[in-house]
Amino acid sequence: MRGDFISWLQDPVRDAEQSLLARLDELRAALNRALMTGLEDFQGHFALYPRGVGYARHFDRLVGSDVRAISAALYLNDRWQPEDGGELRLYTGGGASVDVMPMGGRLVAFQSDRFEHEVLPARRERMSFTGWFRRRPLEGFV
Repeated sequence: MRGDFISWLQDPVRDAEQSLLARLDELRAALNRALMTGLEDFQGHFALYPRGVGYARHFDRLVGSDVRAISAALYLNDRWQPEDGGELRLYTGGGASVDVMPMGGRLVAFQSDRFEHEVLPARRERMSFTGWFRRRPLEGFV
């Protein structure tokens, strides 16, 4: 299903890690103000996809849990070109999809339960910081 290597960010010690999580927390607060999303925190990991590796089509919401509300990926790839591949393919319904090139500095976010997606194989190593804005479980969710 997936071929990436991941490293969870649990205790940020580097300034860049702390800054990244602080910016994501600002985004979380803005989403709560604007959309009343009820987001509580962010859980994420660094992901490294070796050349030629992807991640099969899936939803990010775990079966039996509604905690993951918004999925997000921040791309860490320097000088990415269209011929490098590795796009995030978001399925938007009715057989349609949108491909997002993983250019360094680009942030993509989408509802975890609404958009099935996959990572297409790349022709070079592909890096990102990926995770989920989470909320408390809803009462009676099955």
